[in-house]
Amino acid sequence: MTGPLNQLSGDPLPAELPPPASHGPSSGSSRADRRSLLIALLSTVAFFTVLGVIVVNAPGWDRVSASFLDGEQFARSAPGIIGKFGVNATLFLIAEVLILAWALVLAVLRSLPGPVFFPVRLLATLYVDLFRALPGVLVIYLLGFGIPGLRLPGVPNDPFFWGVVALTLLYSAYVSEVYRAGIESVHPSQAAAARSLGLSQLQAMRYVVLPQAVRRVIPPLLNDFIGLQKDTVLVSFIGVVEIFRQTVIRQQASFNFTPFLVTALVFLAITIPLARFTDWLVARERDRRYAAAVSARSAAARRGRLWGFGR
Repeated sequence: MTGPLNQLSGDPLPAELPPPASHGPSSGSSRADRRSLLIALLSTVAFFTVLGVIVVNAPGWDRVSASFLDGEQFARSAPGIIGKFGVNATLFLIAEVLILAWALVLAVLRSLPGPVFFPVRLLATLYVDLFRALPGVLVIYLLGFGIPGLRLPGVPNDPFFWGVVALTLLYSAYVSEVYRAGIESVHPSQAAAARSLGLSQLQAMRYVVLPQAVRRVIPPLLNDFIGLQKDTVLVSFIGVVEIFRQTVIRQQASFNFTPFLVTALVFLAITIPLARFTDWLVARERDRRYAAAVSARSAAARRGRLWGFGR
């Protein structure tokens, strides 16, 4: 029998955890892995080879390649198009800061408890439902052309300004729901413990709930901002000369669609690394939670063995 008496009498303590068995990779599993990798490589090459043969031998391939894959037009239009991406980046950075702040306010307002805050929760819910239901282009048109058309004194007429406002209104509705999901994922006992220590409801939300909620929703927020980066091209419809508008100008001047290929490559170069970084953050958070759960179970098992329970 193993227990506290054994330890007091000088018997050696039992090992807390059995040493993990160290098994080197067997030759059979290594061969299976190499075989799977080879099959995946061959199937991928075969698929894209067949697809390329079909496209190249299509009846209209010559016309399409001349319209979309003109090397001369690519080299001529690329510098001007890439240069205009700075407008999109500026628009994205300004809107992102505003969205993060305003969406957090909306999420907190929708999470306020008690009947006295019902009007506040109702207004926040109506705002979120309204801007999640409206198409983005429609909101940009209404703000970009409608508000300046009123000719109100002191109201700016700059389309860039109204593009930032429209994107902020649209994406804050989506991001607020991400924040709210993070707030609701924090166990109520956390806020209850904070209240028992003397913190008010707002202090518990600020110092206990929100830090945990924000840390948990960082990967979903990055996904939303990948979409925001792409949707910055929508402001071109109200006259902002950014990367997409510059692309259209080049296309109409040359009667060739190759400039659109330049724009596509720019966004691919920006969004794919961001997407992979987001996936890495999601995987790291999942592994961290799994490691914490395993550590907690191991600690409980060690305590049980220390006092003579379990095996």
